[in-house]
Amino acid sequence: MRELLLSLEVAGACALVALLGLVLVVVRRRRLSGRLGSFDCSMRASGSRRWALGVARYETDRLDWYRLFSLSPRPSCSFARGALDVTRRRDAEGHERLAVQPEAIVAECRHGGVEVELAMSTDAYTGFASWLESAPPGQNVNVA
Repeated sequence: MRELLLSLEVAGACALVALLGLVLVVVRRRRLSGRLGSFDCSMRASGSRRWALGVARYETDRLDWYRLFSLSPRPSCSFARGALDVTRRRDAEGHERLAVQPEAIVAECRHGGVEVELAMSTDAYTGFASWLESAPPGQNVNVA
């Protein structure tokens, strides 16, 4: 009987920890999404087949990308505006359509010699392209 109660307590504690983790992820996502200049954005690194869901946020001179299922307050990736070039823009294709948001635009980018793909809504892409094009004088920015 005692062992059963102990195992129920352990199971209850594990469920509570999992629920707390889920609540923290949801609260973090709401805080990130609620800020001005943020938008839903999936990312895939060069050579990878997996898309990671996330939220991107504009800063003055960079784009910060936060992994959706993380508790870290820091961005997972930061892209300097002056080093970020869009090499191609396309619609999501094939299996990608299941991994990114519906009707997403995929921006194939190069950042400091590394290729990365960012998937976002059409409206978000319009804002992204405008942000890149409005770079201060002297920064060479290419938008496909």
